[in-house]
Amino acid sequence: MRKPHLIESNGAYLADNCTIVGDVHLALDVSVWYGCVIRGDVAKISIGEKTNVQDLTMIHPMHDEDVEIGDSVTIGHSAVIHCRKVGRASLIGIKAVLLSGSVIGEGSIIAAGALVPEGVIIPPRSLVVGLPGVVVRSITDEEFADLEYSAERYIGYARRHLAD
Repeated sequence: MRKPHLIESNGAYLADNCTIVGDVHLALDVSVWYGCVIRGDVAKISIGEKTNVQDLTMIHPMHDEDVEIGDSVTIGHSAVIHCRKVGRASLIGIKAVLLSGSVIGEGSIIAAGALVPEGVIIPPRSLVVGLPGVVVRSITDEEFADLEYSAERYIGYARRHLAD
């Protein structure tokens, strides 16, 4: 088994069996976990500072439609990210699916298993649930603070994995 490693130039953590190809840009303290696939082969993918991409997630753009993931985003296990943008300090739940052309506003929570349909724009600080996903309420200030804390926590996890 390969050991997880750090990209020295920006502090990005890459698990030993993640796959990253094409035009992919990882900012400071990004972590990409086990079994993730990030395919920038048809368009650019940018992942912001302190964002964590958890186990088995797939990020792949629509042809010629760049994907931008903001700072301090938490992407839960087995999510499928095929959207245009995820705003800063958002949480994408386990097995959530974001279809092409969709945009997730800053500080939003996409619940586990939710599906954001093609081209849908989610306003900032929204909670989205269901199939198809619908906004059910706004995110509270306390929930927003927890989103930023979640991203910080994953920086510590990555550093512990590197130390092992």
